[in-house]
Amino acid sequence: MSHDVLEKSPAATPVPESESEAQILARVRTNARRARTRTWGLRIALLALWLGSWELTATLWIDPFFYSKPSLIWQRLIEWFSEGTQFGSIWLQIYTTVQEAVLGFVIGAVAGVVLGVLLGRSRYWADVLAPFIKALNAVPRIVLAALFIIWFGLGLSSKVATVVVLVFFAVFFNAFTGAREVDGNVINNARILGAGKRQVLTAIVLPSATTWILSSLHTAFGFALIGAVVGEYAGASKGLGLLISNAQGTFDSAGIYAGMIIITVIALLAEWLIGYAESRLLKWRPSQATSSHGI
Repeated sequence: MSHDVLEKSPAATPVPESESEAQILARVRTNARRARTRTWGLRIALLALWLGSWELTATLWIDPFFYSKPSLIWQRLIEWFSEGTQFGSIWLQIYTTVQEAVLGFVIGAVAGVVLGVLLGRSRYWADVLAPFIKALNAVPRIVLAALFIIWFGLGLSSKVATVVVLVFFAVFFNAFTGAREVDGNVINNARILGAGKRQVLTAIVLPSATTWILSSLHTAFGFALIGAVVGEYAGASKGLGLLISNAQGTFDSAGIYAGMIIITVIALLAEWLIGYAESRLLKWRPSQATSSHGI
């Protein structure tokens, strides 16, 4: 009896079927889709919980005149986009702020990359200019914004100058560090093979510092928007900073939040564009475990 059982038991054991490559890829895509769905579902739930709690608290316990509430902010956004603002179309205000931020961002980023890489490869000039750079970086930006308005007036130039100052230092220090972190052995080997200073700079230093530079651009555009808004807050005839300043002066807390939301959406769109450009420029870089994190 036991002999028969032993003979039948191997046949009773199921043999696992091997998955094809297409099945494995389909399973991976399904799992990734489910993970994204759960992530976005949790995000939406947290946002709904926060807004609902705010709305309920402002309705029952706190004064919405001072703290506003989501329904009033939504009404202000609808009013701005359908009827316009006191200073003209909301699209004109958005365009003005974005124009100031983009122009200052480009000028400040280019200047920061060029000077950061050059000083990063020249220890002598870096030591000479270090006290001056640190002193300029220590100057409060709001003071510079006020000076720029005196020098350049209330127009575009003063806002762009404020943005340039904020963006420059954010990019400069990263570019400087990236240029300093290049492996010296690689540079020495390139020189032994006959590479000149320009070839070393363009073929080794800049590609090695690209990761540092691109990571600084994420923060730098946020600074660009801050610089544009601060400049408009100090004095302007149009722009989102002027809307927020006017809302503050008229105790319109809903208007302040509405301006903040518009600026946040612009910053998120710019972050997405910079991230997309970074992924395209750094396709050669092997993926790292930390790249899967959202922050």
